[in-house]
Amino acid sequence: MAVISRTVLREQVKDVLLQRIASGELEPGERLVETRIAQELGTSQAPVREALRDLELLRLVESEPFRGSRVRKFGEEEMTEVYPVRASLEELAARLATVNLDGDVKALEVELEAMKKAVKRDDTKSLVEHDVAFHRLVVEAAGNSVLRQCWESLGVESRITISLYGTYMDPTLAAERHAKLIDAIRSGNASAAAREGRKHVEVSARLMRSHFDAARK
Repeated sequence: MAVISRTVLREQVKDVLLQRIASGELEPGERLVETRIAQELGTSQAPVREALRDLELLRLVESEPFRGSRVRKFGEEEMTEVYPVRASLEELAARLATVNLDGDVKALEVELEAMKKAVKRDDTKSLVEHDVAFHRLVVEAAGNSVLRQCWESLGVESRITISLYGTYMDPTLAAERHAKLIDAIRSGNASAAAREGRKHVEVSARLMRSHFDAARK
C-alpha cells in the first residue's frame, strides 16, 4: 500500500495520479474512484477530490454527473496545438527574465544540476520535478502576472511530465538542453535567450510528433 504523509496531501495525491496517467498505468477512459484511491493512499476522500478537480482543470481528467471521474484521452491534435502557444510564452518569458535576472542564473543552475543527478540515478520523477521548477523560475523571473497565468493555464507541468514519462524524450537530452538557455540568460542577451526559450519547446514538439508518427506505423 502506497501510504503518503498528510502534509500537502492534495499536491501529493495529484502527483501520484499525474505520474500514473503519464506512464500509462492509468489508461484513457479508466474510472478514478475516490474511495478506492483514498484507501490505497491512506488518506481521506477530500484531498483526492481536490486533486481530481486540479487534474480536471489541467484537462487530464473528465467528470460527468452521476458517473464520476475518468482519465481523459490526450489526442494528438490537442497535444500539438499546445506547443506553439507554449513556445511563444517561453520565448517571451526568457526575454523578460534575462533583463530582470541581470546575469544571475544561480537558481537555474541548481535546477539543472539536480536534473543531471536525477538522470544518473534514473529517477524520472525527480527529473520531472526539477524540469518543471526550472521553467517556473524563468516564468516567475519574467515578472509578468498575465504571462504566468497563461503559462499555468496550459498545464505545462502535466505536459512536461507526459513528455518524459511517455518516453517522447531521452532523459539525458531533457536535462542537457537547458544549458543553452542558461548560457543565453547569463550573457544578458535577451534576444538569444528568447530564441533558446522558443527552440527548447519546439524540440519537444518535434520529438512528440515523431513519437506519434512512429506509433501510427
